[in-house]
Amino acid sequence: MTASTHLKLAVEGMSCASCVGRVERALAALDGVSDVSVNLASESVQMTVDAPADAATVADALDAAGYPARRARAVLRIDSMSCASCVGRVERALAAVPGVLAARVNLASETATVDYLEGALSTADLGAASERAGYPARAESEPGEQPSDAAPRKDAEARSLVRRAMLAAALTLPVVALEMGSHLIPGMHELIGRSIGHQNSWLIQFVLTTLVLAGPGRIFYGKGVAALMRGAPDMNSLVALGTGAAYGYSVVATFAPGVLPAGTRAVYFEAAAVIVVLILLGRALEARAKGRTGAAIRALVGLSPRSATVLRDGDAQEVAVDDIRADDLLLVHPGERIAVDGEVVEGRAHVDESMITGEPVPVEKAPGDPVTGGTVNGAGSLRVRATRVGADTTLAQIIRMVEEAQGAKLPIQSLVDRVTLWFVPAVMVVATATVLVWLVAAPALGMALVAGVSVLIIACPCAMGLATPTSIMVGTGRAAEMGVLFRKGDALQALDRVDVVALDKTGTLTEGRPELTELELAEGGEWDRARVLALIGAAEAPSEHPIAQAILRAARDGAGDDAPKALPEAQDFETRTGYGVRAQVEGHDVLVGAARLMTQEGIDTAPLAGRETELAEAGRSALFAAIDGRLAALIAVADPLKPASAATVAALHARGMSVAMITGDKPETARAIAARCGIDHVVAGVLPDGKVAALDELRSGGRRVAFVGDGINDAPALAHADVGIAIGTGTDVAIESADVVLMSGDLRGVVNAVEISRRTMRNIRQNLFWAFSYNTALIPVAAGVLYPAFGLLLSPILAAGAMTLSSVFVLSNALRLRRLRPVMNEGDSPATLEGRSDTPVKAEPANAA
Repeated sequence: MTASTHLKLAVEGMSCASCVGRVERALAALDGVSDVSVNLASESVQMTVDAPADAATVADALDAAGYPARRARAVLRIDSMSCASCVGRVERALAAVPGVLAARVNLASETATVDYLEGALSTADLGAASERAGYPARAESEPGEQPSDAAPRKDAEARSLVRRAMLAAALTLPVVALEMGSHLIPGMHELIGRSIGHQNSWLIQFVLTTLVLAGPGRIFYGKGVAALMRGAPDMNSLVALGTGAAYGYSVVATFAPGVLPAGTRAVYFEAAAVIVVLILLGRALEARAKGRTGAAIRALVGLSPRSATVLRDGDAQEVAVDDIRADDLLLVHPGERIAVDGEVVEGRAHVDESMITGEPVPVEKAPGDPVTGGTVNGAGSLRVRATRVGADTTLAQIIRMVEEAQGAKLPIQSLVDRVTLWFVPAVMVVATATVLVWLVAAPALGMALVAGVSVLIIACPCAMGLATPTSIMVGTGRAAEMGVLFRKGDALQALDRVDVVALDKTGTLTEGRPELTELELAEGGEWDRARVLALIGAAEAPSEHPIAQAILRAARDGAGDDAPKALPEAQDFETRTGYGVRAQVEGHDVLVGAARLMTQEGIDTAPLAGRETELAEAGRSALFAAIDGRLAALIAVADPLKPASAATVAALHARGMSVAMITGDKPETARAIAARCGIDHVVAGVLPDGKVAALDELRSGGRRVAFVGDGINDAPALAHADVGIAIGTGTDVAIESADVVLMSGDLRGVVNAVEISRRTMRNIRQNLFWAFSYNTALIPVAAGVLYPAFGLLLSPILAAGAMTLSSVFVLSNALRLRRLRPVMNEGDSPATLEGRSDTPVKAEPANAA
């Protein structure tokens, strides 16, 4: 890796928040590794890697820390190789892919075997690298885990843990019956003494408990003791120490009772065995719940079909999706999923895009229209030319964005990190202190042991480590299903704290497709209406601004029988951002723009100034046109409000947020639009490069501001806001300046994004409150603080049950977010917005582009 590379990989062995801290420190200590982010819920880590670090260095560091990265192997079929030089080129190309550990190419079999870090790449990435080197490649066998494989893997892990727990339970049941039965069932103690004898009872318990610890419970000792030897104890270490202490004391009491003080001989085999059973069962539930947290990603991955019908050399062939290349011609039959992004070249159909945009109404597609991979074709047949394949498709980008957001670490996590850094060592110190205090205050070795073991077992760093990432995974995944993409994980927390939502006007509050409504000529001018329309239309033709396009459409359509249908060509076109345009048309100097452009050019607008004010107050966007240095006409353009605008503003108000509008319009027009929508604050007369300053104005008093725009002209404002929300069109997923992207292009998505943010953060706070409260309250109880006053001493068995339930509670609480539903949908918008919803309103002044 010679350049800065983003690397994501799967990590084994993490069981609690302390593990997360150790992995982060191990990687952060490497020269060239930065921005390390570990996710306990998904068992993955993301980082930025620069030279001299590489994938092998990262893998070695994780191995040394005791948390190995999962490896995988892929076999590729390589075409076009003819000599040893080809082998070297392919090997170098594959080895250069971030995440590859080793690449071996066999010229005889024309295959490449690649060892890589699981989660860092896919076979498609390897094939693309080989193809870029000039050697087309295809996967002969799939690598290890893909996103869709996480749930099956977790289910398999859960089944394995359940089997271990059931075996342990079968062995533990007689132990519990022999030991606890003596305390709970009258006469049981005497019966055991008369039949098999108490010593034999202890020997039976010893054998069965040894089998439990050496068999199903071996995983705790294998990992926990190794962590202790590295000086980095984790949750497994606590379990190993706790059960080991109970077991060791019991062994001494059974076989060498003379070394114990008089009156302290007792066994705790049942505690060690039951702890193993309960924790194995808890981890099985955790594994199953973790598998469910990634349900949204798996659903997204499942949208892509495995194969598609491709026309090659005139023949229709069934081709794997990974083998589809740009410009391939795909046949899409009725009811089929579209395999990749493309453009319709033949046929008409309605395509269901709800799985990408969240909008339930199918969209009509005709030749020339774009289609998105993963969407479902309706009743018609289509021929589609592939434009984006593999990792470049919209669906792949969405999955990548959601995965990165799920792997992010929120600011709220920093407190957890500081606590968990020392949590396990602190618990071990508290457990040791507990034993010593009991021995000093009440010389009872058995009770001291019970208290110390209970402290070790009840401590639950797992709950603290899972509290934030599980909620993030479920919340951002559910948001993606609703058409809301959190590109940056910290936006999830930032949006929850926003006080003001600032809305761009054109294309956000309004439809973004204005139409020409008035063209009034200046008195005494030498130009007629048709000629003026033709000249200003020609001057606006090179511009892509919505208002320019409105004028151009009107000019081409004509304004009557004598209006021109074809327009002359503009020369020396010049755009002045926020002011207007200037061009030479058939020898005439044509200016079209706002009043400030005319003032700048020394053109008197007084003859039409009064009419401009009237049009502005009526909700029109008034522009002036000048020809050859003289005022020629006043133009009015109207842009209808989106049907959901007023309802969205009302919904934001209901959530305690104020709403502002930033526009380049005159204050009179802006206030009229604000009144229609119920907007609180207006910042008018703003040039495109002045939106950043407008946001700073809205921040006065320490308020936090979210800005909603189209992600193109508003890029600086989106980047400058506390949270930038870009309204996309279903394919604009690469808007780098935005923190959140609304796939449907619908303003109602802002309310849904706010609600998802608030519900997710509330869920995180609930999890953290539980995790911290649990440990803060129950560790002292386990240590015996209630014993002097109430005679209560917590059993290690109850401690194990409480610890298990703590983690399961956090995971179950996070999974509730899967039930989130959109708070605003297509039916929530009123039919009228204080009048007609399609009433034209004033758009931005001329040619702000």
